[in-house]
Amino acid sequence: MKVVLQNLTKIFPSRNKKSNAEVVAVNDFTFTIPDGKLIGLLGPSGCGKSTTLYMISGLQKPSGGQIFFGDDDVTALSAENRGVGLVFQNYALYPHMTVKQNILFPLQNLRGADKLTKNEMLERAYNAAKLVQIDELMDRKPSELSGGQQQRVAIARALVKMPKVLLLDEPLSNLDARLRLQTREEIRRIQKETGITTIFVTHDQEEAMSISDMIVVMKLGVVQQTGKPQEVYDDPTNLFVAKFLGTPPINVFSGRVEGEKLYIGDAAVLDVKGVEDQEVTVGIRPEGFVLDENGPLKCKLNSVEIMGRDVSIVSTHEASQNPVIRSIINADNKVESAETVSYSLKPHKVFLFSKQDENRIRF
Repeated sequence: MKVVLQNLTKIFPSRNKKSNAEVVAVNDFTFTIPDGKLIGLLGPSGCGKSTTLYMISGLQKPSGGQIFFGDDDVTALSAENRGVGLVFQNYALYPHMTVKQNILFPLQNLRGADKLTKNEMLERAYNAAKLVQIDELMDRKPSELSGGQQQRVAIARALVKMPKVLLLDEPLSNLDARLRLQTREEIRRIQKETGITTIFVTHDQEEAMSISDMIVVMKLGVVQQTGKPQEVYDDPTNLFVAKFLGTPPINVFSGRVEGEKLYIGDAAVLDVKGVEDQEVTVGIRPEGFVLDENGPLKCKLNSVEIMGRDVSIVSTHEASQNPVIRSIINADNKVESAETVSYSLKPHKVFLFSKQDENRIRF
């Protein structure tokens, strides 16, 4: 099911009695979610991603704009009539019910032409449980399950209705690191097997990039950039997107362009043809540094962290806006014990941003 958002806006009234300033949670969001794809809505807390999800689900009414499922305008349609499955961060399972009863619950409320027989409901419930690999836990109560198993029950309950669209609101936030990795892989597997259009809300960029077909990066209710995860990482449109994506985060420096050369501190570190002379903000991905004893960028060496196949060099520079600079190099490289470390730079891993509006300056 294709989902189309046209100029979607959500405005909340001010809670401050002294001020009538409204809160714009989502501002003019226009995006098409292709049929059968998994889309990640990504951004920090308060960026409007969950509000967008709740408008798609029908739990919140837009202040403006339209929502289409396929060719059908569902903007005014109630949540129960939209054919969506919604999975919350806190699982929202009924503690007094077994796993089977929790999964069956949405089917027992169907009426009219959608009403199913008892055998049909049981078949659907077991098929959904099998899909998320909890079919052997059907007689347990939620309190007898791990966090990861409870999350699978919540997903099975959403899938049992055979929804047109599956909506996931930060479904991994309550899991430990290993379970998060395992569960996100399961979500991707389930989505591919079912082919259901899925919208996945998260503040964790690693989650979004690892399983999404496309990501939407949001800030303060405004879409900053959309695209395939690797494309957005490799070609950020502004400083916010560049800083938000990437682990370790991008290294940010104060710099300037003079005579089509980029200077960090007093050193000319890169040719930047076509860029006018100006003060700039420079972003360098951790993998954009090349150990080079004759390299122009010289940093004060703090420490070297061995991470198996990679080495993380921690250093500082007077022009750095980060407390430390983290550069990732191959473990085959030998880092000499010294006070300074010298780098040359990979041009495609270096980004320039305007000091005025933080938009990208291309070279």
